Amino acid sequence: MKFNGKAWKFGADIDTDRIIPARYLNTSDPKELAKHCMEDADPTFASRVQAGDVIVADKNFGCGSSREHAPIAIKASGVACVIAKSFARIFYRNSFNMGLPILECEEAADSTESGDVIEVDMSTGEIVNVTKGKRFKARPIPPFMQELIAAGGLMESIRKKGAV
Repeated sequence: MKFNGKAWKFGADIDTDRIIPARYLNTSDPKELAKHCMEDADPTFASRVQAGDVIVADKNFGCGSSREHAPIAIKASGVACVIAKSFARIFYRNSFNMGLPILECEEAADSTESGDVIEVDMSTGEIVNVTKGKRFKARPIPPFMQELIAAGGLMESIRKKGAV
């Protein structure tokens, strides 16, 4: 699975309330959530993000509550992948359950600026900052978790296997 898009850079400790503010949790409709994605971190994000773009962040991305709305909102906004120095544990798991690709890579997070073009190969963990001509290596995602992403998330994976 490969992605290519423009980077959106965020800092450390971006919590789930900044990803999708609690005031919008009266719906679980992905399209509606996408309209407010990252609103409290960057009010222009939802109106400017393009399908295939990549969020790049510092440490502890997705901290805070355990809401699944956060990875749903990011995925529905068109973001192809999130790269961060580290992720909050529950956000990490929720992302795979919802089919949102994420990678941990300190070097890529440190070297990327908003607007840089990023290429990501999930199967190898290779991240290329095309703008700066730099290559980085994140730990590849295990095959069973890549299957979750390819299927569109945990529930879709189970449906496709005929278990539901």
